[in-house]
Amino acid sequence: MAATYTVVRSRTIPAPVERVYPLIADFHQWTRWSPWEDVDPDLHRDYSGPDSGVGAVYAWSGNRKAGAGRMEVVRAEENRLVDIALDFEKPFKASNQTTFVLEPQGDSTLVRWQMIGPRPLFMRLLGFMFNMEKLVGGDFERGLERMALTARAE
Repeated sequence: MAATYTVVRSRTIPAPVERVYPLIADFHQWTRWSPWEDVDPDLHRDYSGPDSGVGAVYAWSGNRKAGAGRMEVVRAEENRLVDIALDFEKPFKASNQTTFVLEPQGDSTLVRWQMIGPRPLFMRLLGFMFNMEKLVGGDFERGLERMALTARAE
């Protein structure tokens, strides 16, 4: 079994890239479309650094399901790409790389959302319980659907 996992989902968003990119590059906008916003209504959020782009930071802490962690934009190419360092503290420690690639397609935007992370030995041994494709794939699909609705509404 591989020492890393990759989860990828794509969707065409019926909005121009100039409307989609800010929804990703600005963590303040994630409350409008993130699939995890409904997990904990009392989620504590902390933003630091610039409002968007490289250096923007979003940290969260919540109930058992939401856990705690931190995201930081480490690379951003306007209307093309956003790379995020994603670190979970709870319910378990993990560091992942999340990338959004945007491809303009006329009045629409193809968004590819990818997460790569380590698969420690315990995850490989208990693969049936820690199948990241099954654990987060549906969340990515839900997030892209919500992103499409949000971008369309603007």
